[in-house]
Amino acid sequence: VQLVESGGGLVQAGGSLRLSCAASGTIFSINVMGWYHQAPGKQRELVARITRSGNTNYADSVKGRFTISRDNAKNTVYLQMNSLKVDDTAVYYCYADVKRWSGSSWNNYWGQGTQVTVSS
Repeated sequence: VQLVESGGGLVQAGGSLRLSCAASGTIFSINVMGWYHQAPGKQRELVARITRSGNTNYADSVKGRFTISRDNAKNTVYLQMNSLKVDDTAVYYCYADVKRWSGSSWNNYWGQGTQVTVSS
């Protein structure tokens, strides 16, 4: 299973970016999909997650600014980031909780990360 992210880049504070992450490979089902970020010298932290049925959770720091969504038919998760702040600067990683076959266990897979830089 591969997760490929896109949409990162450089943006000024107050601007917006939309991240995408598409899962491919042998996939029977995907449960939770989500985004973490990791700033230099800091631990990786959850940004947002979404279940297959659409239930969402957000870190307090992004509530009201970021929106997570997914397209189950495309095995893709999105993160719309608005009102970006300098503190949002980090590498953003997507992940997915995947069952590869009907009888297999659930396993987490991660993308390679995409850099988001917010300038003042």
